[in-house]
Amino acid sequence: MSAPRLRFAPSPTGYLHVGGARTALFNWLLARKLGGQFLLRVEDTDKARSTDDSTRAIFEGMRWLGLDWDEEVVFQGANLERHRADAQKLLDAGKVYRCFCTTEEIAQRRAAAEAAGGAFAYDRRCDKLPQDEIARRVAAGTPFVLRFRVPDGDTAWEDLVHGRISFPNKDIDDFVILRSDATPIYNHAVVSDDIAMRITLVMRGDDHISNTPKQILLYQALGAPLPQFAHLPMIHGTDGKKLSKRHGATAVGDYQHKGILPQAMVNFLALLGWSPGGDFDEVMTLEQLIEGFSADGLLKKAAVFDPAKLEWMNGQHLAKMPIAEAAALLRGPLVAAGLTTDAWLDANTAWYHKLLELLRVRARLTDELVAQSTPYFTDDFAYEADAVAKQWKDPAAAQALLEACGETLRSLEPFDEATMEPAMRQLAEAKGVGAGKLLQPLRVALVGSAASPGIFEVMALLGRERTLARVTRAVTHLQGMRTGA
Repeated sequence: MSAPRLRFAPSPTGYLHVGGARTALFNWLLARKLGGQFLLRVEDTDKARSTDDSTRAIFEGMRWLGLDWDEEVVFQGANLERHRADAQKLLDAGKVYRCFCTTEEIAQRRAAAEAAGGAFAYDRRCDKLPQDEIARRVAAGTPFVLRFRVPDGDTAWEDLVHGRISFPNKDIDDFVILRSDATPIYNHAVVSDDIAMRITLVMRGDDHISNTPKQILLYQALGAPLPQFAHLPMIHGTDGKKLSKRHGATAVGDYQHKGILPQAMVNFLALLGWSPGGDFDEVMTLEQLIEGFSADGLLKKAAVFDPAKLEWMNGQHLAKMPIAEAAALLRGPLVAAGLTTDAWLDANTAWYHKLLELLRVRARLTDELVAQSTPYFTDDFAYEADAVAKQWKDPAAAQALLEACGETLRSLEPFDEATMEPAMRQLAEAKGVGAGKLLQPLRVALVGSAASPGIFEVMALLGRERTLARVTRAVTHLQGMRTGA
């Protein structure tokens, strides 16, 4: 396969779902890998449900993921005249026929067939009408739809994911391609547009497999070359059921606002239904994904959307990105949280970068990173209840240890990690406690929780003055605990 033309064709009836984003990504990756074109078509023929907000959300989601398209966006609704012209071409060629049966008549026959224990199939009664009767009804303005006359035989194709798929044509009802108001049914509009856009590979979810034989028949009837087809496996939740809102967020935009990085989401989505094969590192850059992507790696089995795995992958990308890039990413959220200002960060770049280097290895989401940064930017932070209950359960003992820590730290020269560690371990030994029994109460005093980067790195980052001020604040708090003040 060389220089393919692929497309993503969402309906603007909602936000960009993760399943749609995965489909768009696979099409985009293959187009970029093979030097082809990736096109975007908005299938907005359902005027009742299509909205400008949904269209905008789809565009925003794709831009956030970095999925750019190569030509102007095609809006399906603008192609109505071509859809009608292609339908007329099929009518003139005798491939379709006028059906005057009303919706009510069809419903009655369907109900009768089901009541008799059978399956409804259109009986082609309108295809058997004499030409003069057809002409009379058309002249009288009797509404009609256009039905495709399904030929005998089988319709088959070699699917890039599932291999050979074949449908007996006897199982395909004569399907409508144009409604009585002369608007196209989905399958006809799709084929007309894909032919006009010169699409060479249609890659989409395997819920479209049942549409494919109808579309192949339309390609053949219109005398157009067939594209290749690839039907991607569905995405399930961790319970094995089709991904839906009951599993949590399903819109790409939701994850954007939950602190997920676009490169992490792209990496995660790429591995939902595709594998580069062999022993590979799951954490990949966009360049590595493009280089490794091929249709050969597309998987047949359903993929599992595991939010915990996505957060882990996000943490990996957060830890590996250049520190300047991470600093730029966190700047806005930190300022928005009221923790700092742009001017302060500009004046203290080295300190800010050092803080992020310490914290980002412990965070999976940017929101977590902002939360973990709080006690470093402000001295007015809360002590976590669980940490207090465990590390300060004996307020008098904890106060005595912190006062001793303050005395030791006040006299240290220089105030750096190399000097602090032996001094604090010596103090623990002098007090007859393990180092952890000394350092954990101190950690709570410094950052308000029982978890942080290395405590000596924390104190070096805070500096002597802020470190001692926090020890004093904790001592005062402990005194209040003892007296009930």
